[in-house]
Amino acid sequence: MIDFRDVKRDLMNVAEFERIEILKWFFKTGKGDYGEGDVFIGIVVPNIRKIARKYSNLYFEDIKELLYSKIHEERLCALLILVAQFESGEEEEKKKIFNFYIKNVRQANNWDLVDLSAPKIIGEYLQTKPKDILYKFAESKNLWERRVSIISTFAFIKKMSFKDTLKISKILLKDEHDLIRKAVGWMLREVGKRNFSILEDFLIKNHKNMSRTTLRYAIEKFPEKKRQFWLKR
Repeated sequence: MIDFRDVKRDLMNVAEFERIEILKWFFKTGKGDYGEGDVFIGIVVPNIRKIARKYSNLYFEDIKELLYSKIHEERLCALLILVAQFESGEEEEKKKIFNFYIKNVRQANNWDLVDLSAPKIIGEYLQTKPKDILYKFAESKNLWERRVSIISTFAFIKKMSFKDTLKISKILLKDEHDLIRKAVGWMLREVGKRNFSILEDFLIKNHKNMSRTTLRYAIEKFPEKKRQFWLKR
């Protein structure tokens, strides 16, 4: 019977150790950085996805072993296994996966771990359910819970529902962390790609409270003349 050790072995077999230093720099693992102390073994995401699909029937206890690993790629693989299980599961299984994710959410502790899993599990599960947990996370002192709160709304945006993205963006507008400023700007940009007038109305009301980073991300797809207009305000 397969278990987490089989996953760890397969991951190690595709590790490219020469990539480690690049990944450590890219994911800011230095002292005082948001990814301080994170450990990499040098695996590209497509290879992690392949292994996640191979082990998509892994039990929760084995997924948890991977999720609490010090190795970044093992945590990502655990989350991608959860995504695969969620996408193929019935409603009761989706609920269990959602609850498991929420209980262990702080193990999604880098931006790629959040971005590749939160919208596909939390966002999808909450489509037709109360969104209270996202507002709780938006007020959290934990960086990754705050990022989960806004990135999860990508699932709503794709279904043309923008209200929670806008409300959570407003909560996070004065956040001092660059990863949150970028995430908010990104989600606002996604709203604007689908409904320009809604984004522009949000900017009119809130641009004075936005960091330059958030504003630049939000208006990235604007026509140049319109983009310059907002940058000069």
